[in-house]
Amino acid sequence: MRKKSPNTRVSTAKGSAKKRASPPAKRVNAVTADGPVLLSGGNPQIAKGYGDAPVQAYIAAMPGWKRDIGRRIDESIERAVPHVKKAVKWNSPFYGLEVDYWFLSLHCFAKYIKVAFFRGTSLEPVPPGASKQKEVRYWDIHENEFDEERFVDWVKQASKLPGERM
Repeated sequence: MRKKSPNTRVSTAKGSAKKRASPPAKRVNAVTADGPVLLSGGNPQIAKGYGDAPVQAYIAAMPGWKRDIGRRIDESIERAVPHVKKAVKWNSPFYGLEVDYWFLSLHCFAKYIKVAFFRGTSLEPVPPGASKQKEVRYWDIHENEFDEERFVDWVKQASKLPGERM
């Protein structure tokens, strides 16, 4: 007898097809005995959360040289925007002035950290990385290449623009 998958359509008494509910998704434990789970490319897997604690957990889980840069990025944002709101969503830290309205996020890749400025086309100078999204611009930070002065200038500008709702 063939076993039905959880999403198989089954007949009801009236003959109409009804889709079975999928089983609830299992939560993935983001921490193993060896430390935080790193996703492909080296990005830490951190549970969604609001506030400083999940962002600090993300930074602590960043691999190698990226951890120090992540700490400097976070500290620079806090100095430039004293009342900044923070969250981790989609395994990336987000920064904004209102919850769910963000001006930037960051994400670890194997050889760099990608900073996304959600209204980047409005910054002067415009960050160098193009995006498929109209207003988003990226800045890739490689080892020993963090220009903190340039970054803080962009953060101050970005924090004065409307946040992106996410």
